[in-house]
Amino acid sequence: MRTVDRVTPAGDAGAHGTGQPTKERRSPTRWFRYSLPGLSMAVILVCLSFTPSLLPRSALTQGLVCGITGAIGYGVGVAGAWVWRAFADREERVARRRSWQVFAVVAGIALLGAMLLGRYWQGQLRALMDMPADGWVSLLVVPVVAVVVFVALVAASRGLRRLYRWIAVLLGRWIGPRAARALGWAAVVVGTVLLVSGVVLDGLVTLADKAFSVRNGSTEAGVVQPVVPQRSGGPGSLVTWESLGQQGRTFTGRGPSPEQIAAFTGAAAGQPIRSYAGLDSATTTEQRARLAVDDLTRAGGFDRGTVVVMTTTGSGWVDPGAVDSIEYLTGGDSATVSMQYSYLPSWISYLVDQERAREAGRELFDAVYDRWSRLPLDQRPRLVVAGESLGSFGSETAFSGEYDLRNRTEGVIFAGPPNFNVLYREFVDGRDQGTPEIGPVYRGGRTVRFTRDPAMAVEPVASPWDGSRVLYLQHASDPIVFWSPRLILRQPDWLTESRGPDVVGAVRWIPFVTFWQVTADLPFATAVPDGHGHVYTRQYVDAWVRVLQPPGWTEDRVARLRELVSPSG
Repeated sequence: MRTVDRVTPAGDAGAHGTGQPTKERRSPTRWFRYSLPGLSMAVILVCLSFTPSLLPRSALTQGLVCGITGAIGYGVGVAGAWVWRAFADREERVARRRSWQVFAVVAGIALLGAMLLGRYWQGQLRALMDMPADGWVSLLVVPVVAVVVFVALVAASRGLRRLYRWIAVLLGRWIGPRAARALGWAAVVVGTVLLVSGVVLDGLVTLADKAFSVRNGSTEAGVVQPVVPQRSGGPGSLVTWESLGQQGRTFTGRGPSPEQIAAFTGAAAGQPIRSYAGLDSATTTEQRARLAVDDLTRAGGFDRGTVVVMTTTGSGWVDPGAVDSIEYLTGGDSATVSMQYSYLPSWISYLVDQERAREAGRELFDAVYDRWSRLPLDQRPRLVVAGESLGSFGSETAFSGEYDLRNRTEGVIFAGPPNFNVLYREFVDGRDQGTPEIGPVYRGGRTVRFTRDPAMAVEPVASPWDGSRVLYLQHASDPIVFWSPRLILRQPDWLTESRGPDVVGAVRWIPFVTFWQVTADLPFATAVPDGHGHVYTRQYVDAWVRVLQPPGWTEDRVARLRELVSPSG
């Protein structure tokens, strides 16, 4: 046993209420001792964390969610007990042995029941998404991971509390105890925030950026340099093959050939044009946008019937379904232009790379529109826009609202829009009364419409959809669409409405818990079958048919094209 000096926190003054430094006998194992009120609340939140969210969870993910919510619950329980003692004006009492025994029995039964019920819900989710069942080993992995995470987080919080007490004691040599406590807390809170946001977070982002920049120099298996001039990186291109980056090389090195398109359509087909600029192709975003458009012009992109402006996701990825499907639909008479703005994968870019996505989307569309608007009216191709995930966020920034989208494009598809998209939020928040958040109707659907499955009739069916069509694809199970920091303390509309067809009816909003559950869904948003979560590949076929309305496309042809552009097709 050893003795340490400390300044008693507010509300913990000694019997005389002086608030002066006192002596405390502290055991070396105190770091791993826990209070009964704290553990009781921790168990309650851990049990609630087994409730389902939008996507099936692995054992590791469930363990992380349990550990984080348990640590939050412990803090809430300790704080609640302190407030109760303050109002009752009494000291902390040591829990009796019998109380611990009762707690152990109740907690054990509750946790086991919650795990089994959680496993049942996860099985329902996996069945809805045609995913294989989880193994029974998860019942062993979940508690181990949860305990490790819980212990680490609680120990970290206690370390911060000890730091506060040390600072308060130090300051107490020159100022009064109350001021010392206040300044001590301020120093710890501000220092922690600055450390996490300004040092740790920035350092992790920088480290991730460097790590993925190495990957950017590789080329996917089966991707070869184009031998046709209609592709960036090919003969005569203004953009070198090496500068395109991994995703850029995949974008221009793959795709249907005229022969493949002709075999599908039964008619002669042209060579689709694909123009792209990577991060290494030019120094600034504006220069990359101009270079991509210059290469588009060189390849004859503005002589095609349709020009597609495509904003990528974080690492420069473009869903092949979005491009392949329109190339088949137009018989190869199309040109697609895109560019890279980050090395980071989509879910990391989603959290930290929003500014670069905004700049890239605006610069690329403006560069294309500037060149397009100079053409004679009778020589202008159909100008359409598409973007998935953070790409939709970037594309949106080029427009001021519904009428701007309608007036400057002849069709738009935005898939899996992040919840913070400005126009998306404007349309969803301003939806017609009585329509749900997972399927909103905006101003009678005159221009902007939403669907989870474009193969079905897009609501409102009875209303005209004239002129340029703007279509948002959003699955009810897509965490990218519905994640928001507001989930911490605010129940969203989509959790007060009927659940989507691939969401378990047992999903409920729980303060703190739901936020961490949906946050844990983000990295796995694309690890589900097509048509669920954040995977929209085959649905682009029906979406383009809805937006462009190509003549002569029967349901049979559409169905065959869906299979052709599917990941396994």
